[in-house]
Amino acid sequence: MAGSIYGRLFQISTWGESHGKGIGVVIDGCPAGLPLTEEDIQIYLDRRKPGQSRYTTSRQEGDTAEILSGVFEGRTTGCPISILIRNQDQRSHDYSNIMDSYRPGHADYTFDMKYGFRDYRGGGRSSGRETIGRVAAGAVAAKMLSELGIHIQAYTKAIGPIIVPETDYDFEELYKNPLYMPNADLALEAEAYLKECISAQDSSGGVIECTINGIPAGIGDPVFDKLDASLAKSILSIGAVKGFEIGDGFQAGAARGSGNNDCFRSENGCIQKASNHSGGTLGGMSDGTPIVFRAAVKPTPSISQPQNSVDKNGRDISLVIKGRHDPVIVPRAVVVVESMAALTVADLLMSNMTARMDSLVRFYK
Repeated sequence: MAGSIYGRLFQISTWGESHGKGIGVVIDGCPAGLPLTEEDIQIYLDRRKPGQSRYTTSRQEGDTAEILSGVFEGRTTGCPISILIRNQDQRSHDYSNIMDSYRPGHADYTFDMKYGFRDYRGGGRSSGRETIGRVAAGAVAAKMLSELGIHIQAYTKAIGPIIVPETDYDFEELYKNPLYMPNADLALEAEAYLKECISAQDSSGGVIECTINGIPAGIGDPVFDKLDASLAKSILSIGAVKGFEIGDGFQAGAARGSGNNDCFRSENGCIQKASNHSGGTLGGMSDGTPIVFRAAVKPTPSISQPQNSVDKNGRDISLVIKGRHDPVIVPRAVVVVESMAALTVADLLMSNMTARMDSLVRFYK
């Protein structure tokens, strides 16, 4: 299967299936000397771990990270870093009724059309559980970025119709509610909405917003490898994400140039922007201001309502999906978005080192 490798210099390769023996990632290109422990990775894995609230699947997984290579005496060696997370609570029999059927909203049909075969146990490689490898690698990338003063924060912007306005953000509330929403009152409203969805045997979508602070100007390239284009590809590679926008995003389509342009000004000899409609990029490169983007996450496709579908022989059927599923994907996807952003920025930072001759001279002389 192609397409399991991401990045060029800071490169990752994820592997494993939802109901296989384990899931993992190999990271190639991480510089030597980075302080790294399994606890650094576990902090990130715990944020996407199932079974932590009524708004996540009841599947009980420890999701414990094991570093198998690339770290010695608490520091990276420059060799490939291999990380394993073992699966411990599979219920493959929950999926026996759909082995010959195509679930609406899932990759069952397209997987069959491409490969002529699929692992029907929880979606196999197409399961959201695949993102564990991304999160483990993202934890390493984030640790590297923090050494450079770059910090990434993702959070729940919206659950269904409940949206947190930017003027009402309170980031002290972010980890005090199970939805990772930066507003206590709106988090309670969102929880009430989700209870309605659960009662109706339905699910909800939402929006994740992410901010990258501390990234210097000039990261990214002006044509195919734009910073915003690279972020879009990485975020849209997350299975549940159906939309991406940066800065004002689609609102820019209704704006005028006089209102959408970010004017420059000088403060104490430093170039600043008076606003940030562009979301921290200009011409595909970072402009030194915070990068702000959003990802639209679809409702969980596995719902308990009867749904019309077909089997692999084309016969009409009524399908009821069994198993343990999240009524909303958004809270557990927050750290996945954060991780993919970290991987993208880490790779582009390393690529940027070859952009200027004076950078090479400083490094080698």
